[in-house]
Amino acid sequence: MNVNILENETIDDLQLNNLQLIQKKTGFKFGVDAVLLSGFFQASKNAKVMDIGTGTGVIPVLLYGKNKGKDFTGIDIQEEMVEMAQRSALLNGIQERVCFVTCDVKQVKNMFHSESFDAIVTNPPYMKVGDGLLNPDMAKAVSRHEIACTIEDIVAASYYLLKEKGKLYMIHRPHRLPDIFIAMRKFKIEPKRMRFVYPDAQKEPNLVLLCGVKLGNQELRVEKPLFVYDKNNEYTQEIKDIYGFNL
Repeated sequence: MNVNILENETIDDLQLNNLQLIQKKTGFKFGVDAVLLSGFFQASKNAKVMDIGTGTGVIPVLLYGKNKGKDFTGIDIQEEMVEMAQRSALLNGIQERVCFVTCDVKQVKNMFHSESFDAIVTNPPYMKVGDGLLNPDMAKAVSRHEIACTIEDIVAASYYLLKEKGKLYMIHRPHRLPDIFIAMRKFKIEPKRMRFVYPDAQKEPNLVLLCGVKLGNQELRVEKPLFVYDKNNEYTQEIKDIYGFNL
């Protein structure tokens, strides 16, 4: 299908089942976080999945390529990003199963029915407003700082959208764990799985992968560490496996 590509955009090969993604040449681009989250995510082949704060739309496209769900909806407050993600779906011919909607996470009740999703995935802004300098590029600023939504906003929306025993998957910074746990307990999403991501074996973790279950029992399992680089400063085999191709 012929899809309009703007002058300031590029088409990137995801190296997964011939899937491609439209991104800005100089704007926000997806990183390893999205790939790690897609690897950590688990769902049945028939699951209905939402990505909150979808940005470029990379996570729904990756989950589609990994066959982790049936129908995928990505929402984002930035209309320009949603329009670009929609064109990525058209480019790949997957628009029947992967769709994108402009939506403020604080307004999901006005656009979606309650308990209508089996799983929610999110790669939210890591920094509170006031922590560090705001990027002058608004798309980058919204993706990095909690300008448009907070952890609590995302968890509250997830409780509304998820079916009972539905799962919330998130990647974040370890220092925000207290905020995440407080929000999850407040909205009855019980943390069940947690895995720390380390740049290498000599450094402290800089990311954490989390899975919570709506109305789940209290039992948190901390999984083995995930190391990105080995002693030769090359990707570990597990990272290569998550990407799904030989790096």
